[in-house]
Amino acid sequence: MFGLSFLVLLVAGVGWAYLKLGGSIDTFSADGISDNRPPGSSQGQNVLVIGSDSRSGDNSKLGGGTGAVGRSDTAFLLHVYGDHRHSVAVSIPRDALVDIPACKGPDGKWTAPQHSVMFNGAFSVGETAEGNPACTQNTVEHLTGLRVDHTVVVDFAGFSSLTSAVGGVQVCLPQDIYQRDLSPKRTTRGAKIFTKGPQTVSGQQALDYVRLRHGIGDGSDIGRIKRQQAFVASLIKKVKSQGLNPTALLPLANAATDAMTVDPGLGSADRLLSFAMSMKEIDLHNTKFVTVPWRYEGARVAIVEPDADALWAALKADRTVDGKDASADGSGKSSDHGKDGRPASPTADTPVSGKGISVAVYNGTTVRGLAARAAELLRSRDFTVTNTATASSQDRTSTVIEYGPGLKDQAATTARLFAGARTSESGTAGIQVILGSDYAQNPTASAGAPTPSTVPSAVADEARSADDDPCADLSYG
Repeated sequence: MFGLSFLVLLVAGVGWAYLKLGGSIDTFSADGISDNRPPGSSQGQNVLVIGSDSRSGDNSKLGGGTGAVGRSDTAFLLHVYGDHRHSVAVSIPRDALVDIPACKGPDGKWTAPQHSVMFNGAFSVGETAEGNPACTQNTVEHLTGLRVDHTVVVDFAGFSSLTSAVGGVQVCLPQDIYQRDLSPKRTTRGAKIFTKGPQTVSGQQALDYVRLRHGIGDGSDIGRIKRQQAFVASLIKKVKSQGLNPTALLPLANAATDAMTVDPGLGSADRLLSFAMSMKEIDLHNTKFVTVPWRYEGARVAIVEPDADALWAALKADRTVDGKDASADGSGKSSDHGKDGRPASPTADTPVSGKGISVAVYNGTTVRGLAARAAELLRSRDFTVTNTATASSQDRTSTVIEYGPGLKDQAATTARLFAGARTSESGTAGIQVILGSDYAQNPTASAGAPTPSTVPSAVADEARSADDDPCADLSYG
């Protein structure tokens, strides 16, 4: 299901342009979208795409998990740059630990915020078959500081039909795959379902490919994301190769409209068409796929700061993966300087200053004197240190910056001093730095170095373009 927003919106929208298709488009209620939202800060647009693995309705025939509660199998944020000639899809792992803000349930009541929980839990708030796309949107806005202009949900049945309508998609497997790889509870290996190398898949087989997790690479959701990125790149390439003409688009447009549920802002043919047409000039090479900076934290995934914040800042500034200015009035300049010759992102390029920020520091390790060492660093950057002490547990592996209501930006500033630290909203007032063994091992890793105004190199180096070889770079591990 990964990456279908570009294809679904383009096909459905352009399909209406040619075919004058009408009828209703499924929408979800906007009542659950938070009032506390980031401002629109870019001339581009941000579209959240959620792959739903609910087993209700037609989806029940397609295998996978059990239960009728809608769950988010995969999600990404598609940024369409202001020049409408570049786009990038940022995958957010379903196991990533995030803060889920208050969300509206089916009973009309708002839930309490949740801290350091799995990202896919947002879609399940309220435990309905349809899921809670508004809650996932709130969570992404809270995580990224970017305003989500539109949200699209794609389900199993719609995905399967769409891949059949396009006539199949070329994929590639690094090894033979058997039934047990798809269903690890099997006691025997079972029949071979995929052969090593390139092949064309559609329908149920395409769904099996994007769901495949075990028995390949490191067996993780992170590894699966890479194969999903390769899949949608190949899918976009296939659609564009067939041409945007009525004959090719009739079956695709019908399948696309059945595949998705959208926010009210896309809930008519005219609106969908307008958005789709805004993307039609994006060529394959300028359609990129990346994953939010991450690292393993036990069985879960931690989002790495300040790299993630640098990525969101680059998108906010309409900077491409390779550092170019892709705003509506940009000229493709590199990120070293803006259009007027000044730094492209002054707030990101300046050294860390803690003026007006008060923090308490807690040592979450058994290394003596670590809190005092961090406090000295903070004071050297004009932070006010209110307390240093030992944390309630001394087995922390990673540094966390916990913050109270209204202090997210100050926490992000604090995190820039601690390489790899993540931020987490807490129920307590103020900002607390809880040091982990990562800081003990390399306390000078960040030292307040300027946050880059471009996409971090670790992210850019892993980027996939829609015109890349489908057999290249398929999995971690």
